[in-house]
Amino acid sequence: MIKKIKEVWRTHWTVGLILFAFIGLGITYSLVTPIFEASDEIWHYPVAKHIADTGTLPVQRPGVEQLWRQEGSQPPLYYIVAALATSWIDTSDMAGLLWRNPHAQIGIPLAEGNKNMIIHTERESFPYRGTTLAVHIIRFLSVLMGSATVLLTYLISLELFPSRQSLAIGAAAFNAFNPMFIFISGSVSNDNLVVPLCSLALLLVLRLMKAPPSRCMLIALGSIIGLAAITKVSALGLVPLTFVALGYLAFQQRSWSSFLKGCLLVSAPILILASWWYARNWVLYGDPLGLGVMVAIAGPRLRQPSLARLLGEFQGFRMAYFGVFGGFNILADRWVYALFDLLGLLALAGLVMATIKGLMRKSWERTPSLLLLSLWVVMLLIGLVRWTQTTKASSGRLLFPGISALSFFLAFGLERLVGQRYCRYLFGSLTVLMFFIALFSPFRYIAPAYARPPLLSEEDIDSISHRLEVNYEGEIRLLGYDIEERVIRPGEFLPITLYWQSLKVMKRDYTVYLKLFGPHNEVIGQADTYPGLGSYPTTFWREGDIIKDTYALTIERPIEPPFAAFIEVGLYERGALRGLAAYGEEGQAVDRVIIGRVKVVPRKAQQYVISHPLEVNLGNQVELIGYDIEEGEPEVEERVQLTLYWRALAQIERNYTVFTHLIDEEGQIWAQKDNQPFGGNYPTSLWDEGEIVKDEYELIVREGTPPGEYLLEVGIYLLSTGERLPILTAEGHPSGDSVFLEPIEIVAGR
Repeated sequence: MIKKIKEVWRTHWTVGLILFAFIGLGITYSLVTPIFEASDEIWHYPVAKHIADTGTLPVQRPGVEQLWRQEGSQPPLYYIVAALATSWIDTSDMAGLLWRNPHAQIGIPLAEGNKNMIIHTERESFPYRGTTLAVHIIRFLSVLMGSATVLLTYLISLELFPSRQSLAIGAAAFNAFNPMFIFISGSVSNDNLVVPLCSLALLLVLRLMKAPPSRCMLIALGSIIGLAAITKVSALGLVPLTFVALGYLAFQQRSWSSFLKGCLLVSAPILILASWWYARNWVLYGDPLGLGVMVAIAGPRLRQPSLARLLGEFQGFRMAYFGVFGGFNILADRWVYALFDLLGLLALAGLVMATIKGLMRKSWERTPSLLLLSLWVVMLLIGLVRWTQTTKASSGRLLFPGISALSFFLAFGLERLVGQRYCRYLFGSLTVLMFFIALFSPFRYIAPAYARPPLLSEEDIDSISHRLEVNYEGEIRLLGYDIEERVIRPGEFLPITLYWQSLKVMKRDYTVYLKLFGPHNEVIGQADTYPGLGSYPTTFWREGDIIKDTYALTIERPIEPPFAAFIEVGLYERGALRGLAAYGEEGQAVDRVIIGRVKVVPRKAQQYVISHPLEVNLGNQVELIGYDIEEGEPEVEERVQLTLYWRALAQIERNYTVFTHLIDEEGQIWAQKDNQPFGGNYPTSLWDEGEIVKDEYELIVREGTPPGEYLLEVGIYLLSTGERLPILTAEGHPSGDSVFLEPIEIVAGR
């Protein structure tokens, strides 16, 4: 026996190392990811707990809040195994651990912060106990199930190409070091059992296509499919796939009786093992699959998505196959997805080349097996598209029941592209690269998403760029802020760092809010969060703690830039919707705490067509480069629409006011509009050197204005002193302090 083990190890030691590495990575992911933060784990675990506590399966009741939500509709085998493994643990503390983060950004990968679905406490720390212990035990079992999938991927590849071990090692590595597969394997999810069962069924189906199967093999295959069918509904696709394989075998043998016999031998254990579950669904919900009640709880799509919409969701779909962590809200670096996309495209090119060569050589030996493997992937894709049309579930991880086939095709395509001679070097390099990507992912992406903000000392606050002393009802003090960017564009995030100090131990969890105000004082962006971007509620703070906390604001409303946006910060008690009163350094009440302003500009520089170009230098500060005026002859009490175009000649330190006058020959003003540019919402101190600003004015011709010809006079002055910027000639000499535009005709009103 020992000799046999040594022989197997000598032959397959490489895949042994891959399996050990996978188990180590799986345990690492399971330890780094806080409990209930993996995909749907917060709903999967309550199913297992319910079975362990009551010995019964959950019954779905749409409209009734249940801890397991839609996951209570899943077939129960995985949860039964999990319940048996943890039934000896007292998990009565689960309710206390499910402290929901009210500001969680679930399913929003681009959101900054609030990645945590729940608030995590010291009760989750090692040594584990209660619910935390139960979750980690199930996660460990899931890692072992994932390792079985990796081994089966290796065996499937050897089943297809027994002499090409490098190909099998490549397929196993692509499976083992897929970061998303490791992440799911290190969580509580029924995918972890259905995936190895599907891979084992595929292996047996491929074997039966080579030679007439024995009765025991057919019964074993049916048993595996039956177990998979009571683990996840998507495994039911294995039944028609097996029938196709049996049909092919019967066609080869010209024996349809063997086909019927094979179908009966496979179907019998499936019916024995799984039929009771689907019958139960029929009785309870009038639907053997139970998908109707599942959709009702998960939430149906309000509209059937078009093909274009589904294709638009494909980007997130493929990203989630390789790594969108947490509650579908933690992304990897772009280059990681680019690398996997490149490998996929190269593999696809290799598969096309292999297909063309096979057709030219008329080599059909392995074609049926490869087509069967492809059929399984296609069936999963069709099922996933149909499910996505019913409810929003465009997640690539739902293809994991076919990960053994997909990993094989990825390796096979790359091998065909570079040739067997060089594939071992390619697979060796990619294995090392993917291993290190998988190794650093939990520490680079997952752990930081749930990290608490740093605590500072009194010395650290000396580096605050903008000091404040704002006291919120004697509980929290705002010490200052840093705004990293002076300019923001629509769609970008504006990082804002606030420095807080706890003045006492707080008994309430206060929400921090930041609001971005645009023109006319309307809110164009807002962030509401517990401190630490959801990870550090105020009841965790000790007296005297100083917190450095960074938030992100973005423009949420469509509004035409450029303009100046102001930032307001405050605190409120979420349950009572009561804002905390703010007081200044001298104890005076502060109505609004405005911590700064930023410049909002278009995503792309604007190109203007100016009807009346000019070149007028005003005090070497700005240049009037032209204007537009609405065509036609305005009447008395009508409006004159004037658009001015300015170019900043330098970085302007002061906020100047523009005057626009409608005057007669004696200089009497009959219409006037004075304000800072852009209606006062884009002051000159925000302009950058060389920036062109479009500035619109509306002058109302006052009642009693005599009909006739009038001049438009334009200039710039400092409001505090009334001093105008001089008009400078090309030589730099002053030449007045206002610009006269072309005359306009005012006609009598009707």
